[in-house]
Amino acid sequence: MAVPPNVLKKWEKVRDHVLGLPGAAEEHPCGETVAKAGKKVFVFLGVDDGGYPPGVTVKLEDGTAHAHALACPGVEPAGYGPGKAGWVSIPLEPEGAPAAGLLCGRVEESYRTIAPKRSAAELDAH
Repeated sequence: MAVPPNVLKKWEKVRDHVLGLPGAAEEHPCGETVAKAGKKVFVFLGVDDGGYPPGVTVKLEDGTAHAHALACPGVEPAGYGPGKAGWVSIPLEPEGAPAAGLLCGRVEESYRTIAPKRSAAELDAH
């Protein structure tokens, strides 16, 4: 499945933002791209084999942010149980999908929830 150039560009902007967060590191378990803060995953950036539509999965504990995210086209609680803990899967392709800036904000919310407190404080200092 070929990813449209505008969607790939959006994904790259989000990934660049993710990797600019204090202490963020990219890993590739089981063919999926994830970013960790310390030893904990704070964002799933998807697989790059074209087997799934591009998207990101983040943890949103704030009820308002969570509800707002779920109101976007195609967004749903993450499967296999994490959805019950506030994780949402956000596709990048559908009409009306969030722009890169909003996605970066969602990633930061997830980062602040998952990252060690000193890393979140470092983000605030910038």
